[in-house]
Amino acid sequence: MLNTSNNNTRKMIVIHGGHFSSLAGFYDEISNVLMKDADWKVGTLDGFNDILYGGFGVFENNEEIEMIWKLSGKSKEDLGLMATQEFYENKIRQGKPFNTELIQQKLNELLAGRGQTLFEILVEIIQSHKNITLVLSED
Repeated sequence: MLNTSNNNTRKMIVIHGGHFSSLAGFYDEISNVLMKDADWKVGTLDGFNDILYGGFGVFENNEEIEMIWKLSGKSKEDLGLMATQEFYENKIRQGKPFNTELIQQKLNELLAGRGQTLFEILVEIIQSHKNITLVLSED
């Protein structure tokens, strides 16, 4: 659907925080929204970043996108400190191919109140794509 209220041709994409409560659920939501006709699903942070370049989902490379993240407050909580701690601890337990030293450092920063949560990481990934305007919505 196109957003024409402000005379631009940006494609509007909606992520709904009510559809998930975990990182795996976020990946499912993103796959359903951005990759609905593709034969693979997002399953990593790198994979999520890759699809935001466009060209093999619902939008083309450098196409102007307005991404609305509904119930973003719920997602911020769901993908907050506890989920992020669990994410890092699972990677440390798994070991190779992960750089457990780096992950332990990220976990230590998180627990000291200086690290990013999964929600903050996802927002930063989206915002790093200059063609995407992210709107965090509480509705």
